[in-house]
Amino acid sequence: MLGIGGLLMRKPKQLSGGQRQRVAMGRAIVRKPQAFLFDEPLSNLDAKLRVQMRGELAKLHEKLETTIIYVTHDQIEAMTLADRIVVMDNGVIMQVGSPLEVYHHPRNLFVVGFMGSPGMNFFDLRVVGEKDSLSLEWQNFKLPIPEALKERFEKARGRDVILGIRSEHVHDKRTKTYFPGAGTLKATVEVVEPIGSEVILIASCGCENIAARVDSQTDVRPHMPVEFLVDMNRMHLFDRVTEESYWKAAARVWKDSARDIQTA
Repeated sequence: MLGIGGLLMRKPKQLSGGQRQRVAMGRAIVRKPQAFLFDEPLSNLDAKLRVQMRGELAKLHEKLETTIIYVTHDQIEAMTLADRIVVMDNGVIMQVGSPLEVYHHPRNLFVVGFMGSPGMNFFDLRVVGEKDSLSLEWQNFKLPIPEALKERFEKARGRDVILGIRSEHVHDKRTKTYFPGAGTLKATVEVVEPIGSEVILIASCGCENIAARVDSQTDVRPHMPVEFLVDMNRMHLFDRVTEESYWKAAARVWKDSARDIQTA
């Protein structure tokens, strides 16, 4: 099952890190436990072997049909392996949910800081109301809150907030057609990071920085002016003091899930 049949005549010191991990899992499997406890089992492996072992752990879980509790600081491991993620801070549960629930509806800034690479963009802004509309403003910033989200964020009117936008929701205006709910942001490119299929841009807009994921064929260079389309339909708002999300749905999911965990 673990692919170590050819290693049985080797001594422990002759095994690689990944092979030793397989042996350790084998020792646990033969006991037929009701649950497996993994404490950062892949942390000492190189990047390539870590990817391979993640796949093998997923297949192992499917074969054994046994609960696995897996501790990790690696968000990729959490997102790819988990059916359910429990994000904890100093022993306190911050949020419980499926990987996509935690990613798309983070309850607070701590959860956001754990999920996503590069991390979410944050801006200190104020929610301003103009007749029937809401917008986010601060010095040289002004971004509209989409009509569909106005009711959800109405209670933030007049308050200082933290706006969160993920890098995949920031688009180069030259390559993206305008869409409803988009806000525009002018910036200057500071850093260009090609990662193969796409390019990560770090740009400055006033005293703030913003990260964006753009197509690898986009012609951008440091110090070049750029205009972004920000998908405000995917925005997150957090209270400046409590750092809690204004997303009511996220809070409800967290409370229900946390109660289930604590009851269990």
